[in-house]
Amino acid sequence: MIGLISATSAGAAARDRLAAAWPDRTRVYEGPVGDAVRAAFAECEQLVCFLATGAVVRLMAPLLRDKAADPGVVCVDEGGRFAVSLLGGHAGGANELAAQIGELLGAEPVVTTATDAVGVAGLDTLGLPVEGAVAAVSRALLDGEPVALEAELAWPLPPLPVAERGEYTVRITDRTVEPGPREVLLRPPSLVVGVGASRGAPVEEVLELIGSALTEAGLSVASVARLATVDAKSQEPGLVGAAERLGVPLIAHPASELAGVAVPNPSDAPLAAVGTPSVAEAAALLGGGELLVPKRKSAGSPAMATCAVVRRPARGRLAVVGLGPGARDLVTPRAVAELRRASVLVGLDQYVDQIRDLLRPGTRVLESGLGAEEERARTAVAEARAGHAVALIGSGDAGVYAMASPALTEASDDIDVVGVPGVTAALAAGALLGAPLGHDHVSISLSDLHTPWEVIERRVRAAAESDLVVTFYNPRSRGRDWQLPKALAALAEHRAPSTPVGVVRNASRPDESSRVTTLAGLDPASVDMMTVVTVGNTATRQIAGRMVTPRGYRWQASAEEGAR
Repeated sequence: MIGLISATSAGAAARDRLAAAWPDRTRVYEGPVGDAVRAAFAECEQLVCFLATGAVVRLMAPLLRDKAADPGVVCVDEGGRFAVSLLGGHAGGANELAAQIGELLGAEPVVTTATDAVGVAGLDTLGLPVEGAVAAVSRALLDGEPVALEAELAWPLPPLPVAERGEYTVRITDRTVEPGPREVLLRPPSLVVGVGASRGAPVEEVLELIGSALTEAGLSVASVARLATVDAKSQEPGLVGAAERLGVPLIAHPASELAGVAVPNPSDAPLAAVGTPSVAEAAALLGGGELLVPKRKSAGSPAMATCAVVRRPARGRLAVVGLGPGARDLVTPRAVAELRRASVLVGLDQYVDQIRDLLRPGTRVLESGLGAEEERARTAVAEARAGHAVALIGSGDAGVYAMASPALTEASDDIDVVGVPGVTAALAAGALLGAPLGHDHVSISLSDLHTPWEVIERRVRAAAESDLVVTFYNPRSRGRDWQLPKALAALAEHRAPSTPVGVVRNASRPDESSRVTTLAGLDPASVDMMTVVTVGNTATRQIAGRMVTPRGYRWQASAEEGAR
């Protein structure tokens, strides 16, 4: 919950805007400011104070306890100009909250956390439990001192400016090692604990069994990702309670699935009870991994629980990101977030140049020239399979004549794939032309590098006969100067010479140009590969110089009838 506190009418107005926008996330604290701050500090995970920062500092100073426990605090000035992340920037989420408030209220987020100020990912913001000398290692990263990364397990982390050797170390491990004086341990969620239990097994017995199994194997409880069991035991109180105490989900699998998992220690007892010869080992191993702790029983008499521990393979992450048509303000916030999250960026060199300044320090960039799409797709998938967080970029929308198709052809279910939509060239061109895509439409690439011309021509004729608005991508190049005239001729068999045609070059870029002509008036020689050509259907009209396709023929007929 986010506590909202104000002292003046101006602050209350901004406070109420926030409360109206986030009714389920916020609580307004009325009354004397000091009392309100103390109550909200004790009850809320985050606070937004519409007060001067000095006043908030004095009010909160006696309340501060621990960096990990204190709420995140954002101060907003009464003019609504700035949203200042004052306390708990990382642990309390105040930095992110300041950005959200800034977007909602039109305020400038002010973040002074050192790592955020220089674009380095904070070690306590990576989404993993962290132990050790966080402040010292973070300072070394900021000062450019060599910090070594020792990855005992591959894991898809954001970029870190690390070196092969250094006096400071970031270690990724699920083992119960103690960090050195200049070392940070990151705990990846790499362990799956399979559990079985008799009816009525106590929570304490289940937890003691899991704890002893991890301790004897030298494994950290902070790396437990989930507990897993058979579906017949999904509501067993001892297992549900153990998962809640550990702060991890309890995942239940059908007995039929578990019965198909090869295990070293099958048993007739669970087969008779729940329909599978193994619960603990099979549930832990389902999905693959290395069995670190074979099935063991709890110390009760009789034993009422079993467990097994598996180290699951790291799943790399591939984000296929559409950058839009070229303008920076048409790159979506989600795309920017994925670019900053990726430790490896793969892309065409000219697209990399467009967004290079958005990358975090330490990002590894793998760029190549035109014509290497399949190679880039293979490279991106291979890097993800190696356990990295990868962003594969393309212009427009990554799924429209871009990198999503070749990448997903290469990818299998051993990596996580995220698609990030982008503004397509057709949409960017359509916005400049007016509303040419107001009714049914189709996009067709005239490049025959990947598709035989006979197939392209058949699709053009089908679109012509179906009276669809057609957007042509890759309409004409130096070596392909005859396809566009043939495509236009096919459309002309079904459409009047006066049919509006929009021609847009370099949509959204500094040298963009757009014009509306007609099917008879378009000179194919004026078109190149940087151009999008949109041909209207029989209902498309020029209205006040804009190209408009009505949403429906009935609407069009009514409008024309009313104009008579």
